[in-house]
Amino acid sequence: MTTQKIAIAASITGIFISTVHAATSITFEEVNLGTQGYINNIPYSTDGATLSNNYHPASTPGEPWESWSGFAISNKTNTATPGFGNQYSSYTGGGAGSSANFAVGYWDAAFNPTGTRINFVTSTNLLGMGADFTNTTYTALDMMNGTSGVSKKFGGVTGNDPDYLRLTLTGYLNNLVTGNADIYLADFRFANNTQDYILDTWKYVDFSNLGTVDEIRFTMTSTDNGMFGINTPTYFAIDNLVPEPSSLALCAVAGGFLLRRRRVGKTA
Repeated sequence: MTTQKIAIAASITGIFISTVHAATSITFEEVNLGTQGYINNIPYSTDGATLSNNYHPASTPGEPWESWSGFAISNKTNTATPGFGNQYSSYTGGGAGSSANFAVGYWDAAFNPTGTRINFVTSTNLLGMGADFTNTTYTALDMMNGTSGVSKKFGGVTGNDPDYLRLTLTGYLNNLVTGNADIYLADFRFANNTQDYILDTWKYVDFSNLGTVDEIRFTMTSTDNGMFGINTPTYFAIDNLVPEPSSLALCAVAGGFLLRRRRVGKTA
């Protein structure tokens, strides 16, 4: 092999190693959740990323109740029980790819609208990266049935109301917006009502449009709103953060091997 070819191979190898490092998947599987099955009172940091958490115990002055926003880590699997008491379960009954752990995001639009976020230690190019998303049981059953005096059944009495719940990811770099990505956790806007859905599988969202970021902020939009904002519970579940993209295939270098990397645990 010529000196020039060796130099080129070494250069490509360096790019590959950098890509592998940047594409490390955050799966939450290493978190010990004990008998409670969730942790909701501390930020979660790993591999250069921090998922925010804003926790207020019941003893907080002026706020005599426990509250939180941001992200919790959970392995709760109850897909049948409605209501706030079941706020930590995924509607799929587990993590993406049949894993145990996942994160639950809660967006508090009234008291902490920018508090549900992921921060990166250094600016990170999200081209070809992403994560899996689905509903929590609390949110899914609320949209399916409504809660008397609080929120509506999506689709309304006739099923024709064009309701939706949308989760928006906004990238930031030095507090400037870099791009957006959306996922509909429910969508009843179809002319054919048989196409209406409440998301009950893990769905991969590509982060490429966010560009290079040091922060991702999460917000939600619903067609069910009242005088205090969104009536729909503003929760979502996320897993396999910044996983290896399914399309990533790199030609082998130096030794001539073909290296292929695939995204695992993804469902449409």
